[in-house]
Amino acid sequence: MIKIGVDAMGGDFAPEATVLGAIAALREIAPESRIVLFGDKERITEILDREHVSTDSFDIVPTSEVIEMGDNPTQTFSKKTDSSIVVGFLQLMNGKIDGFASAGSTGAMMVGCMYTVKQIEGVIRPAISSLAPTLDGGGVLLLDVGLNVDCKPDVLYQYGIIGSTYAKSVMGKDAPRVALLNIGEEKEKGNLQTKAAYELMEGSQDFNFVGNIEAKHLFDGSIADVVVCDGFVGNTILKQTEGFYLMAQAQGLKNTFFDHFNYENVGGTPVLGINSTVLIGHGCSSPLAIKNMILQTEKTIKAGVADKLREIFKR
Repeated sequence: MIKIGVDAMGGDFAPEATVLGAIAALREIAPESRIVLFGDKERITEILDREHVSTDSFDIVPTSEVIEMGDNPTQTFSKKTDSSIVVGFLQLMNGKIDGFASAGSTGAMMVGCMYTVKQIEGVIRPAISSLAPTLDGGGVLLLDVGLNVDCKPDVLYQYGIIGSTYAKSVMGKDAPRVALLNIGEEKEKGNLQTKAAYELMEGSQDFNFVGNIEAKHLFDGSIADVVVCDGFVGNTILKQTEGFYLMAQAQGLKNTFFDHFNYENVGGTPVLGINSTVLIGHGCSSPLAIKNMILQTEKTIKAGVADKLREIFKR
């Protein structure tokens, strides 16, 4: 049985949105999967009773504390030991759940990643990735999107390995095309970071490097399946696409492609390069976003991404 851990207290509208999202996910997860809710048992039960859903439909792990968005992540992680995030990570570390997802404090989630399940041996820095839609109906994986705002060339090279592995395992790409985000397609373009990274990536036997990609080609699917950049640039692009979607909505622009930029349809972003499956959702996640975060967690667990990366970096 696959056990999917969910921080029921994480997010601006928790536990209401998280429990409703878990109920919606219950209808779509595989029969061999089980959702484990971490949080205030009384409040969780109240919502389940109101929605006429049996508490037996979930495993509920009661916790008495919540790490708030404004809390210092490192200090609070060690002090609020009965919080939903800390208890969830401890169960993940001890193998009681197979993956953990939260729309709560991103800082606390990253502290949990680094202090409990930890990064895979050989990985210099883990990354947060984001899957964006492409015009050809597929998707492009962008990493890093905010964890490491400054990256050395060897870190970007490893992102190529990590992103390619995810694209094969989860996106179903046989030979994912990996590109380096740059201000031009030519090898000589870019700053010192991207030039040095290009030199490392060119001719790589670890992934299918296709060269530089300009931002104008990110979402057309013509060049790459995986796009590598540092977290400063990646987060800027991520926020820009979110803003573009909101502007399109405000203008009443109805388009199925634009709809794919709605964060609710993605649910959460996986942390890659660590020893287990962890997904981080948007703080303002709705029940739809929570549902999709849970489904994405299940998919990532089944793909065995962490196991495959461990094997690769062991070699």
